[in-house]
Amino acid sequence: MSLPNEAISPNSSNVTDTTTSVTRPDRPCDTCRRRKSRCVVKPGALTCVLCDFHAQSCTFDEDPVKRKRTANVSVIEAQGSKRRALSERTRSVDHLVAGRPTVEDYAELQGDSLLKTTLGLQNHRFATLVGSSSQHDPKILALRPYDQVRAETTTDKGAFRKVSTTVYFHQSPDTDSPDHDRDVEVLDAIEAIVSPHGESLIKLYFRIVHPSFPILHKKVYLEKYARSHREFIPPLLAAVYILALNWWSYSSDLAGEEKPHVEELEAIAFHSLKSSASRPKLSTVQAGLLLLQNPNRESVWQLTSQLVAIGQDLGLHRDCSTWQIPHWERGLRRRIAWALYMQSTWSSLTCGRPLHFPTTTYDWAVQNVTSDDFPESARDEDDEDGSTEVEKGRTIFSAMISLTKLLAEILHNLYSTRAEAEIASAFDRTKFVLGKVKELQLKLRRWYGELPESLRMTNNSKVGKLSSIGWLHTSYFTTEITLHRAVLHSLSVNTDPYLIQVCRSAAKERLDGAIELFNQLRPEHLQSFWYFASSFNFALTGVFAALCMATSLDQDEAQHYQQQLQGYRWRLRVSSKNVDFLETAVQTLEASVGSMLKKAERKTSDGTLQAFMIPLSPVATNVPEQLAQTMMSYNMDDSDPIDLFLAESANSRNYFGFSTES
Repeated sequence: MSLPNEAISPNSSNVTDTTTSVTRPDRPCDTCRRRKSRCVVKPGALTCVLCDFHAQSCTFDEDPVKRKRTANVSVIEAQGSKRRALSERTRSVDHLVAGRPTVEDYAELQGDSLLKTTLGLQNHRFATLVGSSSQHDPKILALRPYDQVRAETTTDKGAFRKVSTTVYFHQSPDTDSPDHDRDVEVLDAIEAIVSPHGESLIKLYFRIVHPSFPILHKKVYLEKYARSHREFIPPLLAAVYILALNWWSYSSDLAGEEKPHVEELEAIAFHSLKSSASRPKLSTVQAGLLLLQNPNRESVWQLTSQLVAIGQDLGLHRDCSTWQIPHWERGLRRRIAWALYMQSTWSSLTCGRPLHFPTTTYDWAVQNVTSDDFPESARDEDDEDGSTEVEKGRTIFSAMISLTKLLAEILHNLYSTRAEAEIASAFDRTKFVLGKVKELQLKLRRWYGELPESLRMTNNSKVGKLSSIGWLHTSYFTTEITLHRAVLHSLSVNTDPYLIQVCRSAAKERLDGAIELFNQLRPEHLQSFWYFASSFNFALTGVFAALCMATSLDQDEAQHYQQQLQGYRWRLRVSSKNVDFLETAVQTLEASVGSMLKKAERKTSDGTLQAFMIPLSPVATNVPEQLAQTMMSYNMDDSDPIDLFLAESANSRNYFGFSTES
């Protein structure tokens, strides 16, 4: 079956002419050769998938690259065979779906299916929340007659679905979207790029990524794929393939095969995501969240903001506990909602932007996830080497949600526009900041202390299993650093010199802990799934070291932090050779502190290294001996140095506006 190429891109033209005998040369076109990507051609077409997608000419004007005379003729013949085999695979995509009509309404499926009464994953329509202040008043909607099976009532355009006594959704047909008719062609193009490895890649995704980032429903996804790849929206199908490609060599079925080029999939995925946003479904948010896990993505904030808006269209910010939708979908909605909350909060940190969901918001009513919200258990775990533990992954995801709530509090109380204005206007900024910090610090230490034993860095992973606990602990230290970064920013000439030293000592402990964590990471940690913010987290550790160095009180302290930063930067660079997201961390760190470090190195060479900022006040010399000894022995299980100072200071001054004994 020949599919029209113009359906892949609105600007492309149909170049297939079944009445002519014109054929393509048996070699990659000029564009694919320059991009060093596979030249995939659909049956009967004269334009390759990539050129057709970008609405450009598929030319062969450039001369082929001259090969060295020593080139083996058999190698050239083998490459030609690969191209012919690829052409055969693209034809097989049509054969896979031949005679299989795409399911439109899941309610009409024969036999058992999880999708029959789904609200957010219908294949032929999308459902958006009816807001209480919108033109459709809930009281008036309640007067409509609703059928007993689907709880729906039809309208001139679509239908209303009642999910509770006060919550309604408007369901609109996908056919209203101008891009709907192109979905099949785009899905076939995606499948052709990875064919015949689609099934193996999906298995790889659910082995490694899904356990630690469970925003899909495995049984639902596999049920749909078993019928046809055409049952997905294009960006979600592509996103699963894109992430799975990161672990290509971890599949015994794929390791020896030619790996598809991820750039082709990304181009189609992000282009088609824009189309899907006009008819949003749960799968639209899922696709966006998965695509954002690529640490090299630009415009993270814009796409995250768009996903937040789509999530609100879908009612992800509402409590769905009592809605009349399938039980599995309630759990899925909660997992997606909290994943969106995490994406938004960590994007706010990494991009330095306002929170979408402030801690004081009245428009976030999502219940915490429970074990019932995760359909998979240890019984569903894959035994193949290089898989991720399901139970541990679920615990990591839940712990990350609670940590993200604390990060949101820190950003709201210390980094929001109002908070920064209040801090700047305070006479003793440090005293003011510590008044906000104390409770946040206690919550952070309580979070760390309550981590289950299975998530401790000292807990050894099962042999042959990958472990994602590294990104959880890295996120914890980033949250700690974010808090103490604000404390260092607050130090001024009005700050008690004794308190300056205590605050800097506490900051040093966080920096030492973050660097020590990096040194503890093993291959099973580094080769696992890492959350999108992880590259930023590793870079921030270096930035924090540079901040400590820049605000040092004397030359010896500055040299200490300089050496610490240089050592960390070197270890990060060496480790990045085998871990892609660390390469992004290296680049981010260099862009932030590279020039400063070079300047410091020049000053060190002539023995004139000084602090990069004027010392705020003389170093305190009256630190009680008992407190000094306690600070030296401080570790993750001890009280915080700032708390110790407040509790043990001889004059017990009230730095927080209330008694330190409280």
